[in-house]
Amino acid sequence: MSATTSTAPSLDALAQIAVAAGVEIMRIYATDFAPHAKGDGSPVTLADEAAEAIISERLQAVSGLPIVAEEAVSSGHVPQKSDVFFLVDPLDGTKEFVSRNGEFTVNIALVEDGRPVMGVVLAPALGVLYAGDRFGAWRARTETLGAREALQVRAAPGAVKVVASRSHLTDETRQFVERFTVDSFVSSGSSLKFCQVAEGAADLYPRLGRTMEWDTAAGDAVLRAAGGQVLTMDGAALTYGKCWPGEVGDTFANPHFVACGTLDPFVSS
Repeated sequence: MSATTSTAPSLDALAQIAVAAGVEIMRIYATDFAPHAKGDGSPVTLADEAAEAIISERLQAVSGLPIVAEEAVSSGHVPQKSDVFFLVDPLDGTKEFVSRNGEFTVNIALVEDGRPVMGVVLAPALGVLYAGDRFGAWRARTETLGAREALQVRAAPGAVKVVASRSHLTDETRQFVERFTVDSFVSSGSSLKFCQVAEGAADLYPRLGRTMEWDTAAGDAVLRAAGGQVLTMDGAALTYGKCWPGEVGDTFANPHFVACGTLDPFVSS
């Protein structure tokens, strides 16, 4: 069943929802919290669960659209298939949260017909929010959301700045990067890597490892709005809502991908 976009909230509304979740995350971050393992062995904390509850409640209040959220899905709660829906990762980078390095994010994205058309990425410990929709991408401090700085990917250079996963750096990723003339290689956590490409701090983010759609949709939306792209290894745009429960395939799992600005990631420099 397809939902309509008539009840889609504004980008400002998504930003405010993310900030509210971030406040609760930081409250828990200041405590002596302890993670526990989910069924797949990945860590989860009270912050993941509390943030998702806030986001889901507030999204329901401003929109009747379906919500596909990480912790709900892991508990078996998935909405009916829709062409328009939210993808939510309430705390992307739980390992970063547990290690207290600050590189964790709140991700909220609106997907229409397989494309992330609106998204916000909040880094609550860093006090910065990234956002993007069809009108463009911007960045703001969380205490002054009205003071916004427009984002634009930088022109493709001769030597590229590469950003890659801090916790999930694979040999395949290293081999892919070796095809390029590399100016710098930096490891970073969570969906901040998309935002670093969107703001021109990096040119290339290859991810040749397992990710889920809620990990990437919000950052993808910001990057697309800033003039970048996220491509699968066959050069096609990364899509969302690929495999709902009951369909053939790994439910809500992404293929390997490369996020980039104006650089063609399949022509080595």
